[in-house]
Amino acid sequence: MTSAPLIVSRIWPENRASRALRFIALAVLGTLLLTLSAKIKVPFYPVPMTMQTFVVLGLAAAYGWRLGLATVGLYLLEGALGLPVFTGTPERGIGLVYMTGPTLGYLVGFCVAAVMVGLAAERGLDRRPFALLAVMLGAVATILGLGWAWLATLIGPETAFTAGVVPFVLGDVTKAALAAAAVPAVQGLLGRRG
Repeated sequence: MTSAPLIVSRIWPENRASRALRFIALAVLGTLLLTLSAKIKVPFYPVPMTMQTFVVLGLAAAYGWRLGLATVGLYLLEGALGLPVFTGTPERGIGLVYMTGPTLGYLVGFCVAAVMVGLAAERGLDRRPFALLAVMLGAVATILGLGWAWLATLIGPETAFTAGVVPFVLGDVTKAALAAAAVPAVQGLLGRRG
């Protein structure tokens, strides 16, 4: 399948002269969106949710895997350096102490999800909502699976599943569905404009 340009390339086309500046600026913008999405609490059942997973999936689809992974990596570096970029920071700690707590597996999952969704987008699935949804659901399962695996080392597998997976499934599936609908819609709007 031949793929059309990613969303980011339609909005800010790449040229040799500004390639590094563009990459850095978009990664920093992405980390700002990730930080904002970590701080927004949306009432949801059974637990309030942040919009972080939505932004991770959306950025990966808009940016592709390299820039998506670099953005998530920069976000994690900001957190490791002590910036209060994560959900619950600075109230529940900052830096590596916070990162190596219960959230480490989910944060690693964000990196894997960015690669999964970014690769799919680069192959043209960012224009096919149902195919993109399937990839995004796989990415959500990966985030939750890695989150569960790490949490299980801290509190045991059953408790980790009950506390660290079950309450988040409905919210994460909803966010994946929203992202899988939004990305092709934006591609369609940009295609008509371009």
